[in-house]
Amino acid sequence: MCGIVGYVGARDARDVVVAGLKRLEYRGYDSAGVALAAEDRIEWRKRAGKIANLEAAVAEQPLPEAGTAIGHTRWATHGPPTDANSHPHVAGRIAVVHNGIIENHGALKARFDVDFASDTDSEVAAHLLRREVEAGSTLVDAMRAVVADLQGAFTLVALDAEDPDRIVAARRSSPLVVGRGEDEFFIASDVAAFIEYTRDAIELGEDQIVEVTSAGIEVTDFDGAPAETRDFRIDWDLAAAEKQGYDWFMRKEIFEQPKAVADTLLGRRGERGELQLDELHIRPEELRRVSKIIIVACGTAFYAGLVAKYAIEHWVRVACEVELASEFRYRDPIVDANTLVVAVSQSGETADTLMAIRHAREQGARVIAICNTNGATIPRESDAVIYTHAGPEIGVASTKGFTTQLVACYLLGLYLAQVRGMKYGDEIEAILTELERMPGYMSDMLEKADDVYGLAERLKDRESMLFLGRHVGYPSALEGALKLKELAYIHAEGFAAGELKHGPIALVTDGIPIFVVVPPAGRDQLRDKVIANIAEVHARGARTIVLAEERDAEARENAEAFFALPNVSTLLQPLVAIIPLQLFACEMATLLGYDVDQPRNLAKSVTVE
Repeated sequence: MCGIVGYVGARDARDVVVAGLKRLEYRGYDSAGVALAAEDRIEWRKRAGKIANLEAAVAEQPLPEAGTAIGHTRWATHGPPTDANSHPHVAGRIAVVHNGIIENHGALKARFDVDFASDTDSEVAAHLLRREVEAGSTLVDAMRAVVADLQGAFTLVALDAEDPDRIVAARRSSPLVVGRGEDEFFIASDVAAFIEYTRDAIELGEDQIVEVTSAGIEVTDFDGAPAETRDFRIDWDLAAAEKQGYDWFMRKEIFEQPKAVADTLLGRRGERGELQLDELHIRPEELRRVSKIIIVACGTAFYAGLVAKYAIEHWVRVACEVELASEFRYRDPIVDANTLVVAVSQSGETADTLMAIRHAREQGARVIAICNTNGATIPRESDAVIYTHAGPEIGVASTKGFTTQLVACYLLGLYLAQVRGMKYGDEIEAILTELERMPGYMSDMLEKADDVYGLAERLKDRESMLFLGRHVGYPSALEGALKLKELAYIHAEGFAAGELKHGPIALVTDGIPIFVVVPPAGRDQLRDKVIANIAEVHARGARTIVLAEERDAEARENAEAFFALPNVSTLLQPLVAIIPLQLFACEMATLLGYDVDQPRNLAKSVTVE
């Protein structure tokens, strides 16, 4: 959600911070600002709207040069997106930027007899820090005193005009990383902010404070004791975070999926051909004791979890539930020491998912994270992690994040089947071999992009669309509908095709486009039932767009548009079926003139509940 950037070093900090904010635009935001210390006072500029508005303000009233600065892009929670509610917030000699929610801000504000300049929960942190430093505390001691009073999830980054070469930041349940350069340091919500300058980063833990100067950093816990950190190296470069000739990051990321899937599969076979997950540090005997698996996730990751349920139950023969993370801990779930919880999150910072795994661990469950972000909170707080290797995903609407999550879920299911003896080695090898062919099949689907774009041109005036699927085609339909809602703002619903006659068929009107994902032939007669669904909606005037195997002549009969899928196993079909649906949503939004990378009201990483 909110983006934070801080810099200490010899460069012009204004330029470094504004450039970093631009690289965090994908997180979603409605205002931006920057602050620095000059001549014993805080100088700042902030504006509602795009970063271009901030740049215009800086051009109109230039900021002085400085080697230290902090910046912020805001995603509104408390108070509308206005100049006054934008960050940084300034109180006397202190400037603060904040990500998260301070839940007790009302009670804290009541301590001050001042007129607050904003409607935000964040401004109170600036006043609390100001009071501490004016009483004689150093900025780091002031931060330690303030965080003891705060309730909620937050990252706070502060600058003191009377100590202008220092930044202090505190972190609780909200993302923050430190970039290490040569005699310079960067603080950010995401490594994308400083990848131009360094690929060496430091992972901060929960409830830690970092003090940054050009001479180095010092990390302590909230009580002031030295704290452990972990260094890591960012395994992608600046080019991966740029459009490279594409009109949208999202379109580029759709076309990067074959490589992302191949990278996620890389190195998963042992010397004897067995599946190995080196990062999964849970003993096999513990996995053999598991009696129930619960997958927790939000949004697109939840749909990846729905696909995983089909695969895991089929391969492992263990009951698998899929839960919306936002609902999980509020319904008093049955979790014990024999429960395995799988948390799926691209960013590794999704607040609802983080709270869900904390609840699960309190009940004694083991937790495995599936994540794309090294050093994120969710994998750190899990017992084990399977990293996807999608590289940076800048578009707010997830694409390669989704397909690599699918692959990681497949790998987990096969590994559990191997450990528990539910699949022979040659069976697992056969599935792995087919998985390794999927990047090629996905590339074949991408070669048909122009056909998808032509369909979008024909349907761009439609106000509502439906998506149908059975078995793993059902979550594919849900994800296809979500992409269209997110990007093109068109009413779209995904349904299990077997539920069509139980209500949704009432929505079928003359001319309504209906996308149908058809299972491969031979899957428990599912294909035949979906073919019947196509005939039913076609007879009522629907414009049917069918995704089915190339050899499926019967599926073509009532199709206005037909997209041929390669002949793959049913459980793996979502990897190829989703590609036309992603391309369609991207193109529809483009034709309608919308910002594909930054859809309205959405944020890439939802770091508050």
